[in-house]
Amino acid sequence: MQRSGAAMAWNVFKFCTALRGLGSIMILLVLAIVGVSYYTIVIAIYGPALLHTGLPDSLAFLAVLLLFHFLLGMLLWSYFSVVLTNPGSVPPNWRPVMDEEKGDMDPLMSSEYEGPGLGSNRSTMDPANPRIRFCRKCNQVKPPRCHHCSVCARCVLKMDHHCVWVVNCVGALNYKYFFLFLFYTFLETILVTLSLLPYFVKFFTDGEIPGTPGTLAATLITFILNLSFALSVLGFLIMHISLIAANTTTIEAYEKKTTREWRYDLGWKENFQQVLGRDKKYWLIPAYSDEDLRLMPALQGLEYPTRPDLDVLRGF
Repeated sequence: MQRSGAAMAWNVFKFCTALRGLGSIMILLVLAIVGVSYYTIVIAIYGPALLHTGLPDSLAFLAVLLLFHFLLGMLLWSYFSVVLTNPGSVPPNWRPVMDEEKGDMDPLMSSEYEGPGLGSNRSTMDPANPRIRFCRKCNQVKPPRCHHCSVCARCVLKMDHHCVWVVNCVGALNYKYFFLFLFYTFLETILVTLSLLPYFVKFFTDGEIPGTPGTLAATLITFILNLSFALSVLGFLIMHISLIAANTTTIEAYEKKTTREWRYDLGWKENFQQVLGRDKKYWLIPAYSDEDLRLMPALQGLEYPTRPDLDVLRGF
């Protein structure tokens, strides 16, 4: 039985290695879907229609093309911000500040607690505070809300999940970009779906559809792909809106089922600001203002404000 368990553990890590290789393919798939959509909307249908119709219709086609390019630009900006941004790594020799050491253990820390009585792990703990979390794989102290990613083989600050679509973890420093990627993907796919809907209806009602057979095939494929992605992304978007409103992550939402009160929930407005920033001009772009980066420690992923009422009850 021990050999079987060891083999299963080994296979899990082999699977993590495969996920790292899969990521590059997923990026190409995303770009392929974007390319097909661009060809169908701009080159095959709305571009030619803009040049060969009267003024009222041409203005409508121009509006669709402008909105399409704007949403596509924001989608790609957000996407590559997620891909290229480090989600947040633990600084070398990081130690918690004294105020954190006075309190009790975070409700979610118990699942990763390494303390006295755990054999060989005892020597790796801080003798001044045995309740501090320690990652045995990275051999370092773990800040609050930090988790180890087996795929990336590192600890990630405020880790939400590892996403194969972006070949990266989603964590403290790129979660906003991931959320905006979902947001703009949903808007873009809805726009493409609605723009191609009349042509899709004509196909099944024996209506006359302009273009070559290749154009027709591209139109049908683009419509089906974008409709499927719109419905799928909508579910993820709603889920992450609810997570942000509660100031939690996908991992924490699963783990905190055993806790009655969530000490990081400061109200939906403050919770959203911890992800999007306080400067409203930056809410819908994948960037933060210099002032927010300077005045909001939560955006750096190491310190998070907590509910004063729960801190008092726990002795913080």
